[in-house]
Amino acid sequence: MFEKKIIFLDVDGTLVDYENNIPASAVRAIRQCRKNGHRVYISTGRSKAEVYQDLWDIGLDGMIGGNGSYVEDHGHVILHQMITADQCRRVVDWLHERKLEFYLESNNGLFVSEHFEEQGEPVVQKYSAQKNVADAGKITVRKAFPAMIFDGVLYRDDVNKISYILHSYQDFLDAQKAFPDLQNGTWGGKGETALFGDFGVKNITKANAIEQLLHYVGAERKNTIAFGDAKVDIPMLEYCAYGVAMGNGGVEIKAAADYVTEDVERDGLYQAFEKLGLIESQ
Repeated sequence: MFEKKIIFLDVDGTLVDYENNIPASAVRAIRQCRKNGHRVYISTGRSKAEVYQDLWDIGLDGMIGGNGSYVEDHGHVILHQMITADQCRRVVDWLHERKLEFYLESNNGLFVSEHFEEQGEPVVQKYSAQKNVADAGKITVRKAFPAMIFDGVLYRDDVNKISYILHSYQDFLDAQKAFPDLQNGTWGGKGETALFGDFGVKNITKANAIEQLLHYVGAERKNTIAFGDAKVDIPMLEYCAYGVAMGNGGVEIKAAADYVTEDVERDGLYQAFEKLGLIESQ
């Protein structure tokens, strides 16, 4: 039985800031934490194709991806649940009919619809501005999503999630009715201010993925700590024995957390690791 702590870190807004920078203090914290015998996993909405080498270079024990559809420990795949080829085809056709641009999130890359680059740019810029990113008005789709593939096949059998641009909140409401067999969500804003909708595998959560991982590694829930900054992270914080919200996080996750640390770019991760005794005080 593994008795040390197991830490689960959201990526965007938790481990990296909203400009994709990894604070040096976060790298030091994770490396020292693992040196002390604890395990550290990222738990993210990103698919594996978006987990770039600079993240792996920090030193990680594995990852949860696609908001819980993919689980990996030291290179071994524990769980990988994907949208079926039929579901993918139906979603792609439905989005095309409504002229909603989208991208398919796969471990093999992000596969983009025909006009996503031009229609997505103002949406990505608005999302970045909401996160107080410097020069948000200059951000391009290719800069925001370096793993995107612009000429790939769109009918696929390797898709974890599908994200699409909302013209209005009604698009999301209609998606829920059209695809009850998929998990429907929004991101990039709360409620009717959301910028994107998404489709995922039904009943997938980060909490379910953590449970699968704990069973595989022989660890207990009482030894888990979760870090996050967004509403989608709340099930993870509630499942784990202790939950930490980032200072830059939303109101809902702060209310669900046991502790609120500093912002990601203000060494929030390092400070929390220190407070929880995962690393020694400097």
